[in-house]
Amino acid sequence: MTMIIAGVVLLALIVMVIGIYNRLVALRQNCRQGVADIDAQLRQRHDLIPNLVNTVKGYAEHEKDTLDSVIAARNAAEASPSSESEARLKLSLDRLLALGEAYPDLKASANFQSLQGELANVEDKLAAARRALNAAVARFNTAIEAFPAVLFAGMLGFATEDFHRLDSSEKGVVDQVPDVQF
Repeated sequence: MTMIIAGVVLLALIVMVIGIYNRLVALRQNCRQGVADIDAQLRQRHDLIPNLVNTVKGYAEHEKDTLDSVIAARNAAEASPSSESEARLKLSLDRLLALGEAYPDLKASANFQSLQGELANVEDKLAAARRALNAAVARFNTAIEAFPAVLFAGMLGFATEDFHRLDSSEKGVVDQVPDVQF
């Protein structure tokens, strides 16, 4: 009788650990998906930049320094992605978009307005992806630290994930839609 009870308890423990493991795997995968979503939005932003620069080139040929700084910032952000390189890219883009004020023909260009709208849309999606990642990380970290998972998570190879934090160069810059008046 003792063996049967011990077997049932052991079986229940194994089923519980399997359930905890599967839940933590799913939550960890949500975190990884969140990171991938942010990367996709950054890639989309990087892909819009050459089109925007080429549109501005036709109207503002003597703004070569501004155009070159945007391209350099984009290339740096692609070569070594970091919050600092993304912040520099964002500032360069803001300067580029501000050229619309100096060039009325550019400001009136349907192509420029369309690209500017797409860029604002990408920035909104990027902010949403960051919020979704933080929510996924919060769920994952809560699940790891909750009882009874806390007893097994470390043994199963799970560790808490980091929230997407803005460093000082990004605060107040990256998660805001460019405020450019045309």
